[in-house]
Amino acid sequence: MVLAVDIGNTNIVVGCFEGEKILFTERMSTEHSATVLEYTVLIKTVLELNGMADTQFEGAILSSVVPPLTGTVREAVRRIVHVDPLIVGAGVKTGLKIQLDDPAALGSDRVADAVAASNLYPCPVMTVDMGTATTISVVDANHTFLGGLIVPGVRVALDSLSSRASQLPVISLEPPKKIIAKNTVDCMKSGIIYHTASGIDGIIDRIWEELGTSCTVVATGGNAPKIIPYCRHKIILDEQLLLKGLMFIYRKNK
Repeated sequence: MVLAVDIGNTNIVVGCFEGEKILFTERMSTEHSATVLEYTVLIKTVLELNGMADTQFEGAILSSVVPPLTGTVREAVRRIVHVDPLIVGAGVKTGLKIQLDDPAALGSDRVADAVAASNLYPCPVMTVDMGTATTISVVDANHTFLGGLIVPGVRVALDSLSSRASQLPVISLEPPKKIIAKNTVDCMKSGIIYHTASGIDGIIDRIWEELGTSCTVVATGGNAPKIIPYCRHKIILDEQLLLKGLMFIYRKNK
């Protein structure tokens, strides 16, 4: 088995895979001040809750968009599986041709999403990862990573609205009863969900126009299940996309 850890700005996803099978995935909050010991305990607890012993792991892979935490979590993972984890970054084989001004600056989460999508779904393919930020990436039929967009995430936008408008409360991200809402809370729910869904639909249209062809669209990330059902385009929801990408990358490098 291989332990996989993805460090995001809001959540850390922990999972493991064996052969072609992902055995489990769990999310925990990203704690920027936590120590190596604290992360070791947290990850071991996740493994134990899922019936996994640290002696079962042959290796590990780690992706991170939070550089200050990379070394801390890397050491925690090393303590658990007793080998250095593969870190997704410059020099790691992905099978993608990165067509960017600075390929080394590409976030490892976008790389993993693109690797999984281009291996599992028909290309050209778009990925929509809805986390702290919403990232959209495009891979063409030749497995070339063309680039994409980064916009504020759903929760970031909603929290910003609540913090800057004194009469608007902090709310949960839940669907409204209908688009034309009758109270402040439902107006905010309707606004954030339908505005975000419509934005994704609009971006898909513009990307297809620029590519000169339609393409497969795959969505993932913690907020995706709350938004994607309200999009009008056909979008595949794959909540394990990033972890699947780490699985492909690990195999290609081991």
